Amino acid sequence: MTDVRPLVAIVCANSLTVVGLKQLLQSVMPSIEVEAFASASELQEGHPERFFHYFVDISILLSDRLYFAENHRRTIVLTTAKEHAAQLPEFHCVCVTEGEKALAKSLLLTMRRGHPHGEHINRGAKQRPQLSAREVEVLSLLVRGLINKEIADRLNISLTTVITHRKNIVEKLGLRSLSALTVYAVMNGYVDLEQI
Repeated sequence: MTDVRPLVAIVCANSLTVVGLKQLLQSVMPSIEVEAFASASELQEGHPERFFHYFVDISILLSDRLYFAENHRRTIVLTTAKEHAAQLPEFHCVCVTEGEKALAKSLLLTMRRGHPHGEHINRGAKQRPQLSAREVEVLSLLVRGLINKEIADRLNISLTTVITHRKNIVEKLGLRSLSALTVYAVMNGYVDLEQI
């Protein structure tokens, strides 16, 4: 039997949001496949029972609230409200107006709440090359928000060495953005989510 990758749906009419969220979701959960739908009716026609989660734009959710309320455990609302009190209490909500790193952290927290033991998330994940102990230290400090000079001072190495380590990390992992590196560091236990 072949290993089936978990499916996640993004239900949003904004193609830029879809593209960005898809990339971020796949960096948070590399084992998933993502499909996009522009409306609730498209999702319903696309066999929605196949999906572990639906990431749904709040305007689409409000236009078909009954359907998503019946599937509230699968539904994660994409909202612009940062304040918890302004979000919909019966749904998990993720604020999409946050910066890239904060959004990655929100997605990781949501994933941790929904899959505390990692089921369905790590299945089929690609093996990435091993980082050296020093590269792990540099990565850990980088995702905690330190700049190159601060990392060099903290580790008693030259600025050039920090830059070389960063270049090697990016080449080995194939991850270019700070949010993707942050997700990788959290998922591999190099930093705790509360440290970023």
